[in-house]
Parts: sequence; C-alpha cells; structure tokens
Amino acid sequence: MDFLMSGLAACGACVFTNPLEVVKTRMQLQGELQAPGTYQRHYRNVFHAFFTIGKVDGLAALQKGLAPALLYQFLMNGIRLGTYGLAEAKGYLHTADGNLSPVHSAAAGALAGIMGAYLGSPIYMVKTHLQAQAASEIAVGHQYKHQIFPPQSWKVALAAAMVSGIAVVMAMTPFDVASTRLYNQPTDTHGKGLMYRGILDALLQTARTEGIWGMYKGIGASYFRLGPHTILSLFFWDQLRFLYHTYTK
Repeated sequence: MDFLMSGLAACGACVFTNPLEVVKTRMQLQGELQAPGTYQRHYRNVFHAFFTIGKVDGLAALQKGLAPALLYQFLMNGIRLGTYGLAEAKGYLHTADGNLSPVHSAAAGALAGIMGAYLGSPIYMVKTHLQAQAASEIAVGHQYKHQIFPPQSWKVALAAAMVSGIAVVMAMTPFDVASTRLYNQPTDTHGKGLMYRGILDALLQTARTEGIWGMYKGIGASYFRLGPHTILSLFFWDQLRFLYHTYTK
C-alpha cells in the first residue's frame, strides 16, 4: 500500500507542477551548444516562457507530456518512497538496540532512489521529447514527433511563493540541464547519442560553449517548481494515508 499511496501522492503534485516542467525543459534546450548572443532567445525568463508557450502553442501546451510525467512520478516515487517505507517497517533502518542508524537510513534511501530513477528513466525520456515539442517559431532543441494522446486543455494555474530551495536548485540544475539534453539529443540507428557521450561530456560541452550560465538555464523554472511539488506531494501523501487508515480500521 505504501507503493500505491506514494505514487498517487506524487501524481497529485505533478498535475500542478507539470507546466513548470515544460517551461524548464524548453529553457534548458534553448541555445544548446551555441555561444551566448548568437541565437534567438524565444524564452527570456520563466514568466515570459509561460506567456510565449500559451500564446503560440496554446494553453494546453503547458501540460504537454503530462501522461508520461504522471506515469514517471507514480513509478519513481512509488518505488522510492515505497521501498524506503518497507525497509523502515521491516526494521532495517535501526540498530540491534533499536536506535535509528544514519548509515542504514542513508543506504536504504540511496538504494531506493537508484531503483526508482533507473526504472523511470525511459519514461522520463518520452516526457522530455513531448515537452520539447513546439511550433516552429518557438521550437528549441531536437524536435521529436511523438504523439501519444490528443491535446487536452488544462486551464490550471498555481501561484506559489518560494522561500526555500535555493541551495537545491543551485546544486542540481547543471545536472538537470545535462540530463534534459542527453534525453533529447538525436540518436543514430543503434540508439547512440550524436551530441554527447555522457553526462560529464554534456556538462563540459555546455560550459565550454555557453559559459557557466549555460549550465543554469531553466533555474527559475526549477526554483518555482520545487516548493509547490514538494508541498503538494506531502499534502497528498498525508491525505491518502489518512483516508487509508480511516477506512481500514
């Protein structure tokens, strides 16, 4: 049951934060391997990106990739939180005398995270491809032509004030940019990437060609996404646990 509730809680948060994920993906692909000032900036900042996407691609485009995003969140977080909760329930996080072991806890968290990320990676790639799709006048990055479901209109906006998460996005955004580009790069007939050899190569090429700030593209979107997604995940998690325990007594 922990797997199910963890996955559903993350899906609830994803519905509200997916538009920011679309904005983040496009800003991270903008100007890929082009020196600053040599390309047209379709998205100047988070708010301009929202306006541009809504105006050119339509409001429904702000929820592009929602289906695989929900599946990814359900799978990754279901496995990650569910596995950790199972380890806690079985007592693996405690020492023989009953005290919580930081080493055991860190090991269980790392293993659960690796399992979730590994199994969710193919779905994340599809999500990235769909979120990068745009009208030709505002297209960035390689344009895959996937079509899973017909476009649906989602007229939902979430306004949130961020008071924390700066350190997280500063540390993680370069790797997020690299992963977005790795997932979105064109491939040869054998499925091998044509632009990057791996995450380190993607980071080095980006820094060398676009400068240090190129590694922080989309940081505004990541920042404004982080807080709502975390809060909503915890909110839905608490509500689902409450309902489960209420109706199973």
